[in-house]
Amino acid sequence: MIWVVLILVAAALVVWWLWRKNARKSEETAARPGPVDPFADADTDVLRGDPRRLRASDLVEVYGKTLAVRGTLRLTEGDYAWAEHFLDTGTGVKRWLSVEADPDLEVVLWEEVTGSELEPGPRELSHDGVSYRFNEKGKAKYVSEATTGLSATGSVRYHDYAGPDGQKLSFESFGDGAKWEMAKGLTLDRGQITIYHQSES
Repeated sequence: MIWVVLILVAAALVVWWLWRKNARKSEETAARPGPVDPFADADTDVLRGDPRRLRASDLVEVYGKTLAVRGTLRLTEGDYAWAEHFLDTGTGVKRWLSVEADPDLEVVLWEEVTGSELEPGPRELSHDGVSYRFNEKGKAKYVSEATTGLSATGSVRYHDYAGPDGQKLSFESFGDGAKWEMAKGLTLDRGQITIYHQSES
């Protein structure tokens, strides 16, 4: 009978020892930081807001103007994803802000261009005295959130051109056979934009 008790005590000690060993390993793993992108600027995101977390109702301050995010297009093309946010001051000033990481974060402020007869296709285009070279084209699917003026889901064809000093020219056509919409854009430095997140969810 005593030997049964001794076996049970020994088994309990072995189980306790294994449990402590696994607990220590879990604590060491939790305390060890995971891989970190050395070029990520978490301090800037904390101070100025994170463009990757933009959503409807957030506020964006750029060039001295504060604009509200009224809606967002979430776009995907294959494995690649990016977002375009519809901004409005409520006083007639409307813009779009595109946010993508490929792999570095790129934020571009877009303004619609009307009355132009330019169409995509050539390797080089000129608009307002600026020359733009063809960069890329494709077709993406989108999901619309809140107010964008577009249907809940759909597709968009695009042609993008790049100019000097972060200037861009883009053509988009929402839906098969739709006419091209043209916009000029300017790439923003992180210091040029401040985001006020209205929701942490």
